[in-house]
Amino acid sequence: MYRRLHMKKKLNFILILTILIFLYIVLLSFNYSQAISYNLSDSVFRLHIIANSDSSADQELKLKVRDKIIEYMNTLTSSSSDKKDVISMVNNHLDSFKEIALNTIKENGYNYDVNIEIGNFHFPTKSYGDISFPAGNYDALKIEIGDAIGQNWWCVLFPPLCFVNSSTGVVPDDSKNTLKENINSESYEIISEGNNSNDNTSDIKIKFKIIEFLNNFSK
Repeated sequence: MYRRLHMKKKLNFILILTILIFLYIVLLSFNYSQAISYNLSDSVFRLHIIANSDSSADQELKLKVRDKIIEYMNTLTSSSSDKKDVISMVNNHLDSFKEIALNTIKENGYNYDVNIEIGNFHFPTKSYGDISFPAGNYDALKIEIGDAIGQNWWCVLFPPLCFVNSSTGVVPDDSKNTLKENINSESYEIISEGNNSNDNTSDIKIKFKIIEFLNNFSK
């Protein structure tokens, strides 16, 4: 009887200890991910476009708007190397961005309205070629087309990561160098982990996804 009671207490102790260790690891991982997210948030400016609906036509229209927006963005900020300058420039040309979006929509036979704003918005874990960004709040240019209930399209306007080589899935070196110059080396190593290994790239994406899930679960 005493032996069984002792064994039960021992098992309970092991269970509690295991849970505490697990929670401690989760907390450390979450704080680490948040630290990376904060560091990135201070250095990048993102783009978020929401389609009118999930119909194939509206999704195709969203991509056409995206292409025109990025094309114009590149003409404005091609020589910029600082996030604040980029945001200031975009803010000064918000009317032009909206006009471009509206004209693109009209040229394709639609009359959707467009809402456009700069703000701090939540982004899920996303990968751009061989670079992975953890979930978190980031400064971004958000463009809502029509009812804005369709699928999202996300990318990074600064440093320019919106166009990744589709055949290799690799971010251009110029964009990587700009990113390196604007974040600390530790954060860069984490988000670019696995540049030469698909397995490592998948690992870091899975880690970020698990932390994102736990963060959402705790809310």
